[in-house]
Amino acid sequence: MIIFKHKGKKFDQNQYDQLFNSIENNLRELGYGDVTVNKKMKELNKILYDILLKIKPNFKKTKIVSFNQRIFSKYFEEFKDKENPKYKEIETYFSNFYIFCSKLSLDNILKEVINFKN
Repeated sequence: MIIFKHKGKKFDQNQYDQLFNSIENNLRELGYGDVTVNKKMKELNKILYDILLKIKPNFKKTKIVSFNQRIFSKYFEEFKDKENPKYKEIETYFSNFYIFCSKLSLDNILKEVINFKN
């Protein structure tokens, strides 16, 4: 969504629906019922927008994404310490993933993300 915005395009409702339908189907395959799926989908939607609001892309610097550590420490206890090797690893992963996605054409972002290898 951030990449679409940077490229001056809208992440249309159909793509958004496809993304969340895929997540919903995966939850149902895991055996969750209707009530649990709805609850988890609401929670995931809140987390998504929390992340989108706290990740600040910087397109002029080498390190593409500047991370707000609170995002990680809020959802993952072990990331409260910035010096934790796991924090460094996830920060590097998301930076590399962002770089990978930013090089894709807008039509292929959702299709090609599964080919990302770190």
